[in-house]
Amino acid sequence: MHATELSFEFFPPKTAEGLDKLRAARVELLPLNPKFVSVTFGAGGSTQQGTLDTVLALASDGAQAAPHLSCVGSSRTNIREILNQYRHNGIRHIVALRGDLPSGMGEIGEFRYASELVEFIRAETGDWFNIEVAAYPEYHPQCKSPRHDLDNFARKVKAGADSAITQYFFNADAYFRFLDDIRKLGVDIPVTPGIMPITNFTQLMRFSEMCGAEVPRWIARRLESFGDDRESIRAFGLDVVTALCQRLIDAGAPGLHFYTLNSPTATRAIGERLNLRENS
Repeated sequence: MHATELSFEFFPPKTAEGLDKLRAARVELLPLNPKFVSVTFGAGGSTQQGTLDTVLALASDGAQAAPHLSCVGSSRTNIREILNQYRHNGIRHIVALRGDLPSGMGEIGEFRYASELVEFIRAETGDWFNIEVAAYPEYHPQCKSPRHDLDNFARKVKAGADSAITQYFFNADAYFRFLDDIRKLGVDIPVTPGIMPITNFTQLMRFSEMCGAEVPRWIARRLESFGDDRESIRAFGLDVVTALCQRLIDAGAPGLHFYTLNSPTATRAIGERLNLRENS
């Protein structure tokens, strides 16, 4: 049985306190030898410098850092400059996303879809970057239909994507069905499940509403019943997400990608429960 490959998502801190929190997360999680760590990118490039700084800090810790790059609201010139910055700094892994248009910005820019961004990266940089794209087992919240969403995903792969990370989900069957559907379209790249540890009920429901991830009713009702009992929420969340991860590993998922929210505790606890030891 092969070792499960882990990867972690962080976001660029905006305050000194946030920077300390990220440093602590790095100390806790990097010893688990992640295949890579990704760093988010603000809408319209609002955290572009923060993304670069965080990527370079993680790279200096010995991690393979993969910046998120969102194209909506951007120009080819702007994206080219960012790609050149990353190449100059030896970054070889990138997460290519469409992204969301920032509020108040009326112009979509020169890229409408992530597939166009992937195509542009390949045209500009050849095979320099390992390109990850997003996948939506429960379908993108703005998709016209499930088939349209699957076709969009196939276009990203045809444009040159190497692998994909999913939006988080709590229903493993949605992931398995997604894999079946894309295989029927001739798409065979690795699709790593995105995992969201459960530590805060209100935050989870807010995130899930925004991104179109379904929180099964039985999970939502149990979490709701705990009220302000954070310890019970964390304990239940740890049980639920660990069981989900184990099912995905048993079914042959290529890895697990944790949305850490710059907090290592829950991710680390899940890893320990799954016996994903350091230096494995």
